[in-house]
Amino acid sequence: MNASSKLDHEEILRIRLEVLKREHRDLDDAIHALQDRVSAEPLTLRRLKKQKLALKDRIAQIEDELFPDIIA
Repeated sequence: MNASSKLDHEEILRIRLEVLKREHRDLDDAIHALQDRVSAEPLTLRRLKKQKLALKDRIAQIEDELFPDIIA
């Protein structure tokens, strides 16, 4: 793998990371809006929270790939 394609891969990961973070914030806003409603369905809230956790896991994976912990 040459330096050019590594840079391209990192740039793709950075863009994907920003998209996932935006989706995570949007889900958080949706969850808060639903919780404020009296008629909020618990099943819908659980589903959204599960999606939010999955996004958080994916964000952590990408961050680990971009910023590995190097123990000196």
